[in-house]
Amino acid sequence: MYMDYYSKLLGKIPFFLKKYLNCPSLKRLKKIGYFCGMDNASKDVYDFKEYVTRYDHSLNVARITYKYTKDKKATLAGLFHDVATPCFSHVIDYMNKDYSKQESTEEFTETILKSDKMLKKLLREDKIDIEDIINFKKYSIVDNDRPRLCADRFDGVILTGALWTKNLSLRDIKDFTDNLAVYQNEDKKLELGFDSREIAKRVVDESKNIDIICHSKEDNYMMDLLGNLTEYVIKNKIIKYEDLFIITEDKLYKIFDGIDNKNFKKDLLKFKTIKCSEIPEIDLPNIKARDLNPLVRGKRFKYWF
Repeated sequence: MYMDYYSKLLGKIPFFLKKYLNCPSLKRLKKIGYFCGMDNASKDVYDFKEYVTRYDHSLNVARITYKYTKDKKATLAGLFHDVATPCFSHVIDYMNKDYSKQESTEEFTETILKSDKMLKKLLREDKIDIEDIINFKKYSIVDNDRPRLCADRFDGVILTGALWTKNLSLRDIKDFTDNLAVYQNEDKKLELGFDSREIAKRVVDESKNIDIICHSKEDNYMMDLLGNLTEYVIKNKIIKYEDLFIITEDKLYKIFDGIDNKNFKKDLLKFKTIKCSEIPEIDLPNIKARDLNPLVRGKRFKYWF
């Protein structure tokens, strides 16, 4: 319900974009959950309202980008910005000990895109250089350094706030989405922002709520637990690290279920059934801060107060 409503607010998929939706590198994301594999975790720890995927997120980012730029290259960069998302997403960053930036898997973006024959064919037809799609960070509407807002970050607030923290109502989603606008920031680059201080404050407040749960012992314990399970199958050569970027999460969970190791089975059962009250106190790593300071009518939010 929430995601269907939000999708309608974002408008129709641009016609030129539709043919790209069948590219294999993108279609794989339909089976990569947005919430880092936690859809299969203990329901006492995670109880998401709906299942949403990296494909859904990527399409949302592309539609937001096109709505405010009409730039086909930027829109395609937004559509394909998450193709290097491995199974369990940021869990793999945890496994790689990349807690603060959570970008350790992005290095595979170029390899994956250049291996997608269908994508390369479509780009040639549209006379678009694949290099313009690979480097999505050069489009400030798609991706922007924190604490600035971008399509990727805005969609993350909506998805997480509606489905995980459950703080956002349908009215909130509409208010936030309808109030988006584009301004020129301090560096003379285009940046998403808001027309209303009140709306901006509500978005910033929800971003803070999200940051709190992402820094909770519960979330970090579960992220590390799934990371350890994944590391086990790699170290024991059941899969290769590179396989995380090729297979889907449902296939990897089937691999997990077939492993005949007592300790592994114990940890997998714990992952699926543990109660919040059973999660021990842990030392939290230096986790990425999800701070947000958007533009409001062209002026940085914090300077309004």
